[in-house]
Amino acid sequence: MDKLSYDGPVVLAVLDGVGLAPDSAGNAVSKARTAWLGHASRDYLHVALNASGEAVGLLPGQMGNSEVGHNTMGSGQAIKQGIAHIEAAFNDGEVFRSEAWRGAITRVLDGEVGGQRTLHFAGIFSDGGVHSHISHLEQMVEQAYNEGVRRMRVHAIFDGRDVPPQAEPRFIRRFEDFANRFKDADIKIASGGGRMVCVADRYENDWRVVARGWDMMVNGETDYYFHRAEEAVMTLRRIDPGVQDQYLPPFVIVDGEEKPVGRIEKGDALIYFDFRADRAIEIAMAFTYFDFPYFNRGDYTPDDVYFVGMTEYNSDTHVPEHRLVEPIVIDETLNQFLGSRDISQLAISETVKFGHITYYFNGNSYDKAVGEEHVQIDSYIEPFETRPWMRCAEITDVALERMGDFKFVRINYPGGDMVGHTADMVATIVAMESIDLSLKRLAEKVDELGGVLVVVADHGNAEELLDTNGAPKTSHTTNKVPCIIYDNTINKGKYRLAEVMDPGLKNLAATIAVLLGQNDYPKSWSPALIEN
Repeated sequence: MDKLSYDGPVVLAVLDGVGLAPDSAGNAVSKARTAWLGHASRDYLHVALNASGEAVGLLPGQMGNSEVGHNTMGSGQAIKQGIAHIEAAFNDGEVFRSEAWRGAITRVLDGEVGGQRTLHFAGIFSDGGVHSHISHLEQMVEQAYNEGVRRMRVHAIFDGRDVPPQAEPRFIRRFEDFANRFKDADIKIASGGGRMVCVADRYENDWRVVARGWDMMVNGETDYYFHRAEEAVMTLRRIDPGVQDQYLPPFVIVDGEEKPVGRIEKGDALIYFDFRADRAIEIAMAFTYFDFPYFNRGDYTPDDVYFVGMTEYNSDTHVPEHRLVEPIVIDETLNQFLGSRDISQLAISETVKFGHITYYFNGNSYDKAVGEEHVQIDSYIEPFETRPWMRCAEITDVALERMGDFKFVRINYPGGDMVGHTADMVATIVAMESIDLSLKRLAEKVDELGGVLVVVADHGNAEELLDTNGAPKTSHTTNKVPCIIYDNTINKGKYRLAEVMDPGLKNLAATIAVLLGQNDYPKSWSPALIEN
């Protein structure tokens, strides 16, 4: 097609967690008063995009997520990643051939005289498949047993977001039944707590979350002590019947003498079995950084514990050093392509999604291209349902102030996902209405500058807050997501939607390039969504 040219910028607004679904009792998207989105989806080019399963490099039928969604948008490709990448590594034996696995087993088996050291596992404890999968934990426990390890401890980070919000007793029973198969082994759950409360902070939004996890796992210190994990969950639910697993307070399992059954101690090995980086990097830093200013680790040094990650959690700093699966490599990203063409770029979001619109969008790297700038706005640390508007207005303020200085501006509005994960219908409706107001403001500025606004989502969530039984649903979905090209310039009639087979997030990079007049985008990219 002929090259397009705009006086103003091309703006990409990612509505995190906003999928497409028929109106229903659980659809906060359809129930929200979103006048601008309704108008734009009726009167401008729009197409539904695939954002789950093989369309974003995951296993067939696997719900999409923000990491793979932004990777796919920014790379122009559906690259095998996430659970699909890890499953392949387990299936071909890469995990157990790795130097990291051998190092962990050796550390434990070469214990002090009088007994074996402990092999610890920690990670999000479910079969959600977004950050981790309990089957990977089970495979590693069995392999370690076969190699002679007899003392193992699990520190369970409860999910409640990628699986039903009160599903953890099922996973506890599953794992304990599995562990009981190994009659001469000592395998126990040693501690636990919700992912939003302990261990699994992300983007350094609240290091207190990581510190609570450290106290729980390493110091054996917390407000709650129990003799069994299921007893812990059920007791904490009696205290607060509606509490979701993701918000369960940390607890420690103790023995008959009321001593912790499995603190992580000097000489032990710890395998963190999350494969997704955003909720793993901070705890990895806590165990591996010598210079660590975020909280007091006591007399701990990184030589004390052999820390292993499922994969690499930061491709710039290569943390952790020891990992079971080598990371994927993403080449020819949109930001680097545009940088090589001297096209200036600005990325904006608040803390909870800042890494997605920067690190993940740029192919798992914080390295900026020439002419690229990033702006991060601090997220609230209060529960999302109590601040459902999040930082929409502040994100938009920055965009309106600065978009005239850049040719490509990309924004992530987190509300559909972060508030949607609470399954609070009223709060999620407010989140959607706040986003709609911000889109209206963006569109007015785009019109003033003579640019174009592309609205898309990375995966579904807010459109399905109830499951088929009418129970709260906090997980992502496999629904398609919207893509709207809002254009009031003279270019509007110069292009139409292309007949792309199975359009998906992988087609976004080429579409942005074409809107920026760069028709000769890399051959590795999937084709653009528009044509003459």
